[in-house]
Amino acid sequence: MSSEPENVSPNVAAIADSITKLTLIETSELVSVLKSRLNLSDMPMMPMGAMMGGMGGGAGGGAAAAEEEVKAAEPEKTEFNVKLVEINAANKVKIIREVKNLLPHLNLVTAKKFVEEAPKVIKEGISKEEAEKMVKLFEELGCKIVLE
Repeated sequence: MSSEPENVSPNVAAIADSITKLTLIETSELVSVLKSRLNLSDMPMMPMGAMMGGMGGGAGGGAAAAEEEVKAAEPEKTEFNVKLVEINAANKVKIIREVKNLLPHLNLVTAKKFVEEAPKVIKEGISKEEAEKMVKLFEELGCKIVLE
């Protein structure tokens, strides 16, 4: 037996039939198109535990506690990767020189190729302080840098 309402207009029934025949990817595309056309934004999903906790106490108290638990569960990141995303062509020579200094195993030609093949990871698994220094140095040279 179907739990579908009996008094459904033919247009709605036809749309429902069409939607049920869509693949998962097509359904995702449909949702995106409808959000765009109807000017809808994504609503944040709240875990059920947070909703239940928020009901008993003060308004939103459970949600804040759940958010703090999630943050506490995530270990603080101690190692970072510095990725060169884009370079400033005007400072290309200086950027190549800095890459060569940071990666002593590269000669001048390989350092040039490294810079020209951006986006590339310059250093992996370094401390936050060292990563921030590198980001500052390369940003001063007009590069776009990403910390991962």
